[in-house]
Amino acid sequence: MKRIMILALCLAGCTPQKPPEAEFDAIARADFNTRAAERFLPLFWVEDANRDGALQPDELAVLHGLPDAERASWIDTHNDLTPRFREAYGLLKQPTPAASARERLVLQELAQGAPTLVASDFRGDSEAERVMVRHLVTVAGLIERLHARQTGTFGLEAGIPVGDASSRAMFHRNQSPFCEAPATEKDPQCSAIGPKPTRISGLYPKDIQDKPGFCQRLEREPNADALRGHFSVVVAAKQAGRFEALPFSQAWPEDMSAVARELDAAAAALGSTEPALVAYLRAAAQAFRDDNWEPADRAWKAMNASNSRWYVRIAPDEVYGDPCAWKAGFALQFARINPDSLQWQQKLDPLRTEFEQQLAAMAGPPYRARAVHFALPDFIDVVLNAGDQRNASGATIGQSLPNWGPVAAAGGRTVSMTNLYTDPDSLARRDAQQAAVLCKATDAEAREQPIDVVLNSLLHEAAHNLGPAHDYAVAGRTAPVAFGGPLASTLEELKAQNSALWLAGFLVGKDVLKADEHKRLLREGVTWAFGHISRGMYGADGTPRNYSQLAAIQVGSFLDAGALAWRADETAANGSDKGCMAIDYAKLPAAVEALEKQVLGIKARADREAALKLTARYVDGTDAYSGMKSEIAARYLRVPKASFVYSLRMP
Repeated sequence: MKRIMILALCLAGCTPQKPPEAEFDAIARADFNTRAAERFLPLFWVEDANRDGALQPDELAVLHGLPDAERASWIDTHNDLTPRFREAYGLLKQPTPAASARERLVLQELAQGAPTLVASDFRGDSEAERVMVRHLVTVAGLIERLHARQTGTFGLEAGIPVGDASSRAMFHRNQSPFCEAPATEKDPQCSAIGPKPTRISGLYPKDIQDKPGFCQRLEREPNADALRGHFSVVVAAKQAGRFEALPFSQAWPEDMSAVARELDAAAAALGSTEPALVAYLRAAAQAFRDDNWEPADRAWKAMNASNSRWYVRIAPDEVYGDPCAWKAGFALQFARINPDSLQWQQKLDPLRTEFEQQLAAMAGPPYRARAVHFALPDFIDVVLNAGDQRNASGATIGQSLPNWGPVAAAGGRTVSMTNLYTDPDSLARRDAQQAAVLCKATDAEAREQPIDVVLNSLLHEAAHNLGPAHDYAVAGRTAPVAFGGPLASTLEELKAQNSALWLAGFLVGKDVLKADEHKRLLREGVTWAFGHISRGMYGADGTPRNYSQLAAIQVGSFLDAGALAWRADETAANGSDKGCMAIDYAKLPAAVEALEKQVLGIKARADREAALKLTARYVDGTDAYSGMKSEIAARYLRVPKASFVYSLRMP
């Protein structure tokens, strides 16, 4: 009765008061998230759910992996924002200060990435599963340490000045002191540490890395096969001037053993539940002890969408971070299985042999169609990435692993990540970028849907298992030997990406996809390429960017075929940029097939000269196409790229 009476009195004459949480309305959501990232605060405003312009407790996510990342520090047991949050909010009302030219460059580096949330809620899972999650979170931290040891950045953060939160944020995001975003990566002053340190890989002796061609020098060693091994570090041998391979478990025994213990503990927490996952966790633990990854790969492949609710991969896999493209980088990916993949597996599984026969025919001799047994991709919803799987900007949306060995030869396992780039912020950024490059009529036609990104990734990853792939050799020479590691990686990714576009057209003829779906996938492939072209063809250290180079080859080839056309006198769909790209969907399938035959033939014959001609024409050329790539990059780079951050909600 008292409450009713007080309300009646207020209705009669009280001045309306803001609800307490309305005091947090001084900063726009985008500015809040940008400034929180700059100040290395574990805070993300997920959405303005009630559109009142004010942040409420239920709209706040607390991010994993940053200092003070306990939810209780920011939101109390009554679901109110804490004094610690109020203090932080006061700081965020003002732009982040920069006390030096180096710190201003750090802020410019950070501004080229937009914090993009991947949120997971474990309150509905069992206690055993939550214990498993906690152990995997610990493993993620250890994987980051191992990755830092591999990249040569371990311990460098100690050189960041006390109180320089922005530099610490950049170091965390980039997993190094080095700037990676296009506008700042080549600036000699851009670094989280002053003065800027020398970039030294932790995988090879320091004293040979300042000499040009050190990878080629190692290839001339009598034990070159061992030195190129994927799961070892190259160290100086006792004999002067010689080298030997030291397995990871011997190079970094403490961290490797710690990962093994945590994986065993995660398996023990699950008990008799999730037997496929438990088998993998135990096999992976042993691999961290003895560097024998094949049993772990077999156990990992045995997991699938039918026998586990979870996806876990903890291993050294990709070689992109190695200057010689030999050594596998430690990575963790933890996700939930998305059961929607089962329907696509049922559609595509009967066509695997036909896929292989079609690609083999286009590849030509000496390649011959083989029996393919790979499983089509599982769909997964990412929970957490770490180590080599956690990028400063962007994220892998599909993967086919392992890359070598008997399990790879038997087909491996492929996955497509279904919960990345589907949030409203990512979709708005995508639309703005495409409208700046595509002509108005093209931008209005075949507009992508979220499933298109997933299907493109699904076909890309399936294609890694088709045609000349993995350990295929010509006269005993595998692709890394025939082409060199970086070029071999570019060709394999080009084969997979272009095959995804070709297979989409093939699936129309099989009544698996409709004609309009095919057009959407073609558009998705072309605009995907624009995004990678915007990253530049080479990193700051001169290392080739594999995806950027394959994207340049694709777009350039399609332009030469007349399937794409740059209309210099026409305004782009955004109404402001002069010059735009048009897509001719009638010509594009034939252009895709022509490039498909060319690339598959190069890989089938191990034709290094032909591969170098492709890169010389489309990657390194200085003609009109070079200027067009620069224009595409300039327009795409106006929009910051997604920089994924993670929150894991526990009870």
